[in-house]
Amino acid sequence: GGTSSTHQCSSAILSTGGESLHRGPDSCHEGGILRGCVEYWPWPDLQSLTWLFLDIMKMDARSGMKLAVVLLVHLALCASPVFGAPPGGWINGRITYYGSPNGGGTQGGACGYQNTVSLGYGFMTAALSTTLFKGGAACGACYQLQCAPVSETPSGLLKRNWCWQVGRSILVTATNLCPPGSSGGWCNPPQHHFDLPMPAFLALARREGGVVPVYYRKVNCARKGGIRFTVGGNPWFLMILIHNVGGAGDVVAVKVKCPTSGWYDMYRNWGALWTVQKKMNGPLSFAITTSDGRTVTTYNAVGNGWKFGQTWEGAQYR
Repeated sequence: GGTSSTHQCSSAILSTGGESLHRGPDSCHEGGILRGCVEYWPWPDLQSLTWLFLDIMKMDARSGMKLAVVLLVHLALCASPVFGAPPGGWINGRITYYGSPNGGGTQGGACGYQNTVSLGYGFMTAALSTTLFKGGAACGACYQLQCAPVSETPSGLLKRNWCWQVGRSILVTATNLCPPGSSGGWCNPPQHHFDLPMPAFLALARREGGVVPVYYRKVNCARKGGIRFTVGGNPWFLMILIHNVGGAGDVVAVKVKCPTSGWYDMYRNWGALWTVQKKMNGPLSFAITTSDGRTVTTYNAVGNGWKFGQTWEGAQYR
């Protein structure tokens, strides 16, 4: 298996004042010592709580109070891994992998990026579940995925995770959709799931893990160079692939203008492709707004004499 996912408090030894505790099922009580036994102790069920209650009733007031304090400290230290609750700002999710070991078969996808490698995203990308993909609105967003300290098992017992190291993290860009109905149902609503190219998955966890619990959070994207615009469509139907967007990364609104026009609203055709049904001549300027409400206006980003199929570079979020 992978590196142990046991929480650090598992090595703690907490005194209960010398009282001998009754040994119930799956108990970690040893001769008056309540050991931090997170790896083997599931969240107490009714039977376990009954054992503890009976033990406390047998004690004098002072020892009983000590045990209560010990239990509160133990739960405060260990509640997060037992529940699998993420730290502040993080959300529970899972990862799987798709494609070949070298990342083949993962370069395209539902965001419209023709080739994530040639566009600079590499294989550190993700196909998002329906809930996260939001009909393409998440395209270009960046996420930090961190190994969760607890895996999920039917018994509720804490086991080792398949991550190489608990707390290890990677950064990925949303470039594809993991559609509902996919194998295992991991991408069905309301799942928060990331299907990763195998190189990205292996940067975080062992292949044999298959499905691995993670914490995730949305983070700013660090991009080299400016926002890029790949021109497509036809003279009366301009379709622009907008990529390499820094900052929040996910675009929510686009305006475009040429020297002979005012600003026109573009609409999301699909994924990261934005369209305006106007004839546009000369250099093109864009106003790009991302999900955090920030707008970058890049004038003459697509230069005069542009042709369909060309990619041009403009300003960038700082």
